[in-house]
Amino acid sequence: MSASTTPSSRPAVTEREAREVAEAAREQHWRKPSFAKELFLGRFRLDLIHPHPLPDDELAQRGEQFLAKLRDFVETKVDGALIEREARIPDEVIDGLKELGAFGMKIDTKYGGLGLGQVYYNKALALAGSASPAIGVLLSAHQSIGVPQPLKLFGTQEQRERFLPRCARTDISAFLLTEPDVGSDPARLATTAIPDGDDYVLDGVKLWTTNGVVADLLVVMARVPKSEGHRGGITAFVVETNSPGVTVENRNAFMGLRGIENGVTRFHQVRVPAANRVGEEGQGLKIALTTLNTGRLSLPASCVAAGKWCLKIAREWSAAREQWGKPVAHHEAVGSKISFIAATTFALEAVTDLASQMADEDRNDIRIEGALAKLYASEMAWTMADELVQIRGGRGFETADSLRARGERGVPAEQLLRDLRINRIFEGSTEIMHLLIAREAVDAHLSVAGDLIDPEKSLGDKARAGANAGVFYAKWLPKLVAGPGQLPASYGEFKHGVDLSGHLRYVERTARKLARSTFYAMSRWQGRMESKQGFLGRIVDIGAELFAMSAACVRAELLRSQGDHGREAYQLADVFCRQARIRIEELFTRLWTNTDDLDRKVVKGVLSGTYEWLEQGIVDPSGDGPWIADATPGPSQRQNVHRPIR
Repeated sequence: MSASTTPSSRPAVTEREAREVAEAAREQHWRKPSFAKELFLGRFRLDLIHPHPLPDDELAQRGEQFLAKLRDFVETKVDGALIEREARIPDEVIDGLKELGAFGMKIDTKYGGLGLGQVYYNKALALAGSASPAIGVLLSAHQSIGVPQPLKLFGTQEQRERFLPRCARTDISAFLLTEPDVGSDPARLATTAIPDGDDYVLDGVKLWTTNGVVADLLVVMARVPKSEGHRGGITAFVVETNSPGVTVENRNAFMGLRGIENGVTRFHQVRVPAANRVGEEGQGLKIALTTLNTGRLSLPASCVAAGKWCLKIAREWSAAREQWGKPVAHHEAVGSKISFIAATTFALEAVTDLASQMADEDRNDIRIEGALAKLYASEMAWTMADELVQIRGGRGFETADSLRARGERGVPAEQLLRDLRINRIFEGSTEIMHLLIAREAVDAHLSVAGDLIDPEKSLGDKARAGANAGVFYAKWLPKLVAGPGQLPASYGEFKHGVDLSGHLRYVERTARKLARSTFYAMSRWQGRMESKQGFLGRIVDIGAELFAMSAACVRAELLRSQGDHGREAYQLADVFCRQARIRIEELFTRLWTNTDDLDRKVVKGVLSGTYEWLEQGIVDPSGDGPWIADATPGPSQRQNVHRPIR
């Protein structure tokens, strides 16, 4: 096919076709055990996470040495307030990070990287991100989802030898999937890669390309048309940003993370060698999703850092600020917020470190654990930051620069709230994460009974599915009736002063209850289950709380066994579990007592204009223009704002 062939228009995709594309990109099999998958099936496999796995001594030593160097760098060379004011990380800071090896933390030493595991990589991101969240995003986007990780998992040896040394020391990378009219529905992807001899020719527009403004290398997802000799489908490519036809058309600005280099990138007749294709044609989405299994863990790391800072500021401020004759921390209304921040920070660190160490060991399948960590951490960190702003009162709403200008400590609490807000959208919004995790959580059910509830399957297929389902449920359902959670002596090794064994018994009992609720819902709604997004979201949220409770208890026992603040860790785990149990019971109530059906009726009324009268009495300050920018392929009409840092 000629390179001058006009790219096809955006694909018209039905709901079923979109689901099929997403389903094809999933990892279809479970080759390794998964703690979270078992949890959703009502099986509390504590043996998969306890005793808590630990990094080997060599990795730990290498990680600690790098953390010491990084701490010195961010304390002496990084001015977070300057980055916030100027909305840009100074070039000399980026150059310093390159010299330090921070861009090659996860890259193997044989390619010039530091060879850190996920645990210490996340600790480094948390440290760097506490100095400036923009730096945390820069490093994470480069290594977690940029060129290094896809090449590590799917690249050829030649590709690794060619690109990884550059990524480790000199080049910045970015990941390009989203388009102006394509978010979490990649079946509608419009960027094309037309085969032409030994090359592919790229045309299209990518939106929200984090690092894209300064990147030297890009991982680009594009659709290859099916033709003779080409299976086609969404495919991944490594693209040199200085290639003719690549234009960074805009540097985007946001509510928070003001220093990130996020842009709009246009490709017009960009020639990419076939040798730069990552994996096979049609594997692009699978590569992206597999990369995100561990890539998502960088986001919880930043949330842990946020929680630690919230706790520090809450402690210092609440002890110094007095109201009605005593420090505000001693007023119950404020004290309960501080307790929530302390307990939740402990739990988030437990979840992040556990999932990260499981990723390093590669004994378990962590696709659900990584997704739960991202979902849970992003929601809880936002709540903690909101509580800190409330504790600080008017000063929480005031900017750090304004506080400094009038002689007070410049505490950027409002900045933290702005910076954290995107985490509930980044790398899969909360709503999408609910659906993604729910799909994995019910995988065992769909494997045996999927054809039974599929309206397009034949009667023969349904009959076979019914027989398979009968065998599966005959074995599975009786196991949901009773378990160790009903035995008072179970998990007795978690009783040291403070008794955590009762919380683990609760997790075991509740996991079975969660599985029974899921089975009942599938029996009730069958094929309509996928539309019950409110119900599925609550099921996932219960599972997330149970995972966090388990991680908190296991971490507390680890710290106790190591003689490292064990008594205090047990106290924090106990408080967290008690708070989580309250949230879980509320979620169970809302499984069946909610306004989901009424909400759907109201939504129909809103969209049809029934309540348009309610919008009267205001002016709309929004500017003119389309809701979604035109992304028609073609040559760029704008100045290239690409800014490589050399």
